Amino acid sequence: MKIVNAENQKQWDAFVTSHEDANFLQSWAWGDFHEARGKKVVRRIALDNDDKIIAAYVGQIETAKRGTYMAIAGGPIMDWSKKSLREAIFADIEEQAAENRCVFVRIRPQITETEKNRKLFKDLGLKPAPMYLSVEFAGILDISKPEEEILAGAAQGLRRKIRKAEKNNITVSVSEDPKDIHEFYQIELETAKRHKFVEFSESFLMKQFEAFAKYGQVKLYTAKLGDEILAQNFMIFYGNEASYHYGVSTQLGTQYSGAPLLHMQAMRDARALGIKRYNFWGITGLDETKHRFYGVSQFKRSFGVEELKYLHAHDLVINKAKYRLNFAVEKLRAKIRHV
Repeated sequence: MKIVNAENQKQWDAFVTSHEDANFLQSWAWGDFHEARGKKVVRRIALDNDDKIIAAYVGQIETAKRGTYMAIAGGPIMDWSKKSLREAIFADIEEQAAENRCVFVRIRPQITETEKNRKLFKDLGLKPAPMYLSVEFAGILDISKPEEEILAGAAQGLRRKIRKAEKNNITVSVSEDPKDIHEFYQIELETAKRHKFVEFSESFLMKQFEAFAKYGQVKLYTAKLGDEILAQNFMIFYGNEASYHYGVSTQLGTQYSGAPLLHMQAMRDARALGIKRYNFWGITGLDETKHRFYGVSQFKRSFGVEELKYLHAHDLVINKAKYRLNFAVEKLRAKIRHV
């Protein structure tokens, strides 16, 4: 086995998408997006004696006042049951981090939150991170079933909203043009103000859309009542998963619910591509009734999703002295932000 820098996009994506649980966080486009933001990206692959990929990971180097670190979300992608492979990959991650003068590496793997997996990471020398990395609690829907069966498993209130939206002649359009992100951003500003969260910049959203559009892996869905926009969904289609990455709505959209139609159309498009899983992305706990995204989470649950908890982010410490300061600062921030 040898571990080298990855240079072939098609070879990379073919390997990652051969793993059913993998999603866009380990796609080639995700690395392109971070490079467009001026980040250094590390893409590494492990090859067997026949030069066949047996493991891969992509991470970006993040700089902060308290220390540089590498972030690996949704990876590494490999057979986690193979101890020697795990150890080789994590040794390589540590080596790459040291070469880039990282204080630590934050990893949120694409494996579930179980005692066995927590022990696996402990045995690899990692410790639970004081903050999360990407979504750790998601709502997943099996869309390999016929649409009638999906609707039958949805809440009655959702089915009623869909029928009402259809009677109101709400229309859905789809775009793959990055220029349309400008309008999405304007509505995001309105949505952020209404729900009291910090919006992403237009540049951030545009670079992300452009990165995935290059490979035909992203679509912008828009629900309209006449000429008025009600809601928009930023969807990523990668491998076996369609991901509801971002969503925004107008004030009018709170009165006329177009969001259910956006999801139903995205599911139809995903099935046409052979995709079997629809990821509604982040949800809050049922007991977090005061969380600002509790209402959105309940909307996602109304589709009859399976609740999936990924293993919490863990840190591979490279510089113990500097890491202690970083840990203290992030622990305080997590307490203040209630995350």
